[in-house]
Amino acid sequence: MSLDTSKVATTNATTAATAKKPGRAGVVANWADERLGLGTAMKKNLRKVFPDHWSFMLGEIALWSFVVLLLSGVFLTLWFNPSMGEITYEGSYDQLRGVHMSESMASTLDISFDVRGGLLMRQMHHWAAMLFIASMMIHLLRVYFTGAHRKPRELNWVIGCLLLLLGTLEGFTGYSLPDDLLSGTGIRAADGFMKSIPVVGTYMSFFLFGGEFPGDSIIPRLYTVHVLLIPGLLLALIAAHMLLLVYHKHTQWPGPGRTEQNVVGFPMLPVYAAKAGGFFFVVFGVTALMGGLLTINPVWKYGPYDPTKVTAGSQPDWYMGWPDGALRIMPGWESEIWGTTWSWNVFLPIIVLPGLMFTILLLLPFLEAWITGDKREHHLLQRPRNAPTRTAVMVALMTFYGLMWAAGGNDIIAIRLNSDINNITYFMRAAVFIGPVLAFLITRRWCISLQRQDNEKLLHGYETGVIMRSPDGAYSERHAPLAPEAAYTLTARDRDEIAGLEPARATDANGVPAPDSRSQALRARLGRLWIADNVQKPTREELEEAHHHPEHADHAELEGITADGGGHAEIDDRPAH
Repeated sequence: MSLDTSKVATTNATTAATAKKPGRAGVVANWADERLGLGTAMKKNLRKVFPDHWSFMLGEIALWSFVVLLLSGVFLTLWFNPSMGEITYEGSYDQLRGVHMSESMASTLDISFDVRGGLLMRQMHHWAAMLFIASMMIHLLRVYFTGAHRKPRELNWVIGCLLLLLGTLEGFTGYSLPDDLLSGTGIRAADGFMKSIPVVGTYMSFFLFGGEFPGDSIIPRLYTVHVLLIPGLLLALIAAHMLLLVYHKHTQWPGPGRTEQNVVGFPMLPVYAAKAGGFFFVVFGVTALMGGLLTINPVWKYGPYDPTKVTAGSQPDWYMGWPDGALRIMPGWESEIWGTTWSWNVFLPIIVLPGLMFTILLLLPFLEAWITGDKREHHLLQRPRNAPTRTAVMVALMTFYGLMWAAGGNDIIAIRLNSDINNITYFMRAAVFIGPVLAFLITRRWCISLQRQDNEKLLHGYETGVIMRSPDGAYSERHAPLAPEAAYTLTARDRDEIAGLEPARATDANGVPAPDSRSQALRARLGRLWIADNVQKPTREELEEAHHHPEHADHAELEGITADGGGHAEIDDRPAH
C-alpha cells in the first residue's frame, strides 16, 4: 500500500494551544486530590476488576435490601412514637376507636391509615427485612458450598455470620415495636426466655424491662437498639466486609485463562457500577411491589397488647421459627439445684441451642482447615460435588434447621392435616436427630457419584446417541470427547492430599511422648474420613490412555459428527439423541 502525499494536507496554528480553565468541580477535585491523594486511590479502585456470575448477585440482594431498610426506616422514624404511655385511640380506624392502647400502637395505626404512603413504607420495611435475612442466608450457603470461605477469607466468613445474627436480632426488635397483641406476645416469650437462664435470668429481665414485666421502658429501649445500636454495628460490619472483599479480590469460577493469581471480569467503572446500580432498582422495585400488593403484619387485626390475652396461632417471623420449633418439641425437663429452678425445657432450646449453632457456623472454616491441613490461599471456587464431605455437612445443618422450622408450626400442621399434635411432636423429636444423619450420608454419596460421572465423561467422552453395528452383529454406542472448555471445567480442581493426613508418632526416638500426639492422631483420623471415597480427577496418563480406547470414535468413524461448546453432538446439523 502506498500513500499519495499530494492529497495530504497539513495545517499549522499561528498561536500556541492553551489549557482550558477548569470548572468549579474540577477546582474542588484538584484541591482535594493535592491534599488527600484521592485521585490515585480512586483511579486504582474504580478500575478494579470483578468476575461476572449470577450467584455473586445474592450478596448484592442483601446489600440493597439493607439500603431499602435504611430509607424506609428513616421515613417511619418521622412519625413513630416509641412510648408505652396509655391513651385512648381516636384515629380513623373505626374498629379500634375508643380502645385503650399504648402510644406506640396508636402511632403505628396512624402511620398505616393517616400518613400518606405510610402503610406502603411499613410493609416495604417489613418485606425488606425478610429479604435481607433470607438473602444473607442464601449468600452464606453459596459461599460455603463453593469453598469461598477458605483462606484468606475466614474473617469475612465470621463477619457474614455476625451480620446474620445481628440482622435476626434487628428483625426481632423491629417486630416488637408496634406493641400489638402479636408482638407483645413475642416480648412476653422473650421475658420467659431470659428468666430461664439459671441464677441471673430474673435479674436480666428486671434490668431490661425496668421492673416487673411489662413495665414502661421496654419499647423505648428496643427502639434505641433498633434505630441506633444494631444499625450502627451493621453498617460497620458491612463496610469491613466490603473492604476485605476488595482487599482479597473476588473469587471466581474456574475457566480458561482464570488462575489463582488473576481475576477475569469487568472493571468497576463503567460496567460493574452500572449493573450494580440497575440491580438496586430491581430490588427496590420488587420490594415496592411486595409492599403495595402483599399484606404483612396487619396490626389492626391483632389489636393492642393485653397481658391477659394471647393471639390464637401466634407465630414469630420465619427467621425466628427454628428456635420456636425447638422449644415446642423439647420435653418438659426441670431441675431443682441449690434452691433454684433450672428450666431445661426452655434454657436448652432457646438459649443454648442457637448459641451452639452460631458457634458451629462461625468455626466451620477453621475446623475444615484444621482437619484437612490446607494452608494454601484459594481464589478459585469449587463445585459442591468436588467437596463431598463439606457439602454434606452443610446439608445436614440445613436439614436440622428445616425440621426445627417445621416443628415451629406443629399446631398449624396438625390443623391442616387433621392430625394429632402429639404424634407430630413425637415424630419431630426423632426426625431432628435422624434426618440430618440421613441427609449427610445421602448428600455425600450423591456428590461422589457425580464425581464419578464427571470422570467417566473425561475418560470416555459423552454419549452421542449414535448406535454402531459391528461386522459380527454387536451393537454399541459411540462416545465423543468433551469440548475443551467443558473438559477444563471438570479438571480445574485440586487433588486431595492424603500424604499430610498420616497420624503423628506417639513417641519420639527416645520413647518420650510427643506433644499433641493425641490431637494430631484425631486430626489425621478426621482428615482421612473427610476425603474418604472421594473420586480424584484423572491423571494425564489416564486421560491419554483412555483417549486411545476403542470405545472412542476417531475422526474417520465419526465423520459428520461435531460437538458444540457444551459437549452436545450433532449429526449433519441435526441433534443426536
